[in-house]
Amino acid sequence: MAQSGVSVAPECVQAFNELKLGKDIKWIIYKISDDWKEIVVEETSTVDDYDAFREKLLTAKSKSKQGKEGIGGRYAVYDVKYELESGEGTRNKITFISYIPDDSPQYPRMMYSSSKEAIKRSLNGLAADIQANDADDIEYKSILERVSKGR
Repeated sequence: MAQSGVSVAPECVQAFNELKLGKDIKWIIYKISDDWKEIVVEETSTVDDYDAFREKLLTAKSKSKQGKEGIGGRYAVYDVKYELESGEGTRNKITFISYIPDDSPQYPRMMYSSSKEAIKRSLNGLAADIQANDADDIEYKSILERVSKGR
């Protein structure tokens, strides 16, 4: 359980293991439930379409404690595939992305920030971890650069 009191639903680990072992799932988006008690799977996809994935993160909504909808944070896992600069072939890195926009409301921002470690600890086998706070941070080129450099 996170410092925030938010727990990780078993389905989160199940979906991650399917991505990791089966390689059918290309990405997973997680969210904190509307009652702010549990991290759940919002969506998975078997289609390797980074633009669609990024758009889902950018348009994510969260409800404040008062029920008002606004810009929302998300956690995501993307199986990033890239070519080695040396020409020695292709690699995959399972990348964790914590997307918490700077312009999202304070409560969702705080809850996503303080619950991040709980979901990361539950997902064994992450190769990269990216903290993103605006749209530029989740540009494919930016993600690819950080993942391929091993950061």
